Amino acid sequence: MIDIHSHILAGIDDGAAHLSESIDMAKQAHKEGIRLIYATPHYLDRRFNYDLDTLQLKLKELNHHLQEEGIDLIVRSGQEIRASGDLKELLESNQVLSLGEKGKFILIEFPSNHIPEYAKRLLFDLQLSGYQPIIAHPERNKEFIEHPDLLYKLVKNGILTQVTTASIAGKFGKKIKKFSLDLIEANLVHFIASDAHNTNNRNFFWKEAWKEISNQFGQDTVYYLKENAEILAENGHIVVEQPMRVKKKKILGLL
Repeated sequence: MIDIHSHILAGIDDGAAHLSESIDMAKQAHKEGIRLIYATPHYLDRRFNYDLDTLQLKLKELNHHLQEEGIDLIVRSGQEIRASGDLKELLESNQVLSLGEKGKFILIEFPSNHIPEYAKRLLFDLQLSGYQPIIAHPERNKEFIEHPDLLYKLVKNGILTQVTTASIAGKFGKKIKKFSLDLIEANLVHFIASDAHNTNNRNFFWKEAWKEISNQFGQDTVYYLKENAEILAENGHIVVEQPMRVKKKKILGLL
């Protein structure tokens, strides 16, 4: 199984603090069935300051230690890139990383409380340049929650999305769990990933997420989401189901 979003590299962002914590995360990921994981530290966040050389050195170091300890897990490079007007130029000048470095898939993060006005144009320009944007954790974005049609229109235009295992498992609350499941039901989710930061409150939660998805939508949906991650790892063409608008169900406090 493949995890396309994690903060497993030590001392780079708000993920693992030390190499030992990275290794503990790797052991937990392996225990939950992960065999390939993308290290995607935040980029364009004022709290973090690192260069790509540092990222690559830490990636090499971690893979070396995993091999030495006999942990059957491969870590690939990537970044969770905060949306910005100059993102296309940053990619073309090799200042930021797609998933797997030379791949076409880009993991893009929006601010948690809104969607920038330039977002639609930015995503379209990236597509024209041959990239495939993936919106990270849209289920935790306030504007998407309040106006799910915004996400529907982006997906209809070819944008992909990644929902977090912890959201599906209810770790961010009932409202976000419900919205996550609504998005899956509407074919607005193409990947599930952990966005794991540690082995405590921001753990992997894969088993809980798959159980919830299987109970709600059946094993075919589980297979679909797993297969898409495998296709991404091969830089292939993602299977996309026909997107639908999120049905607004009037459940007390959970619109």
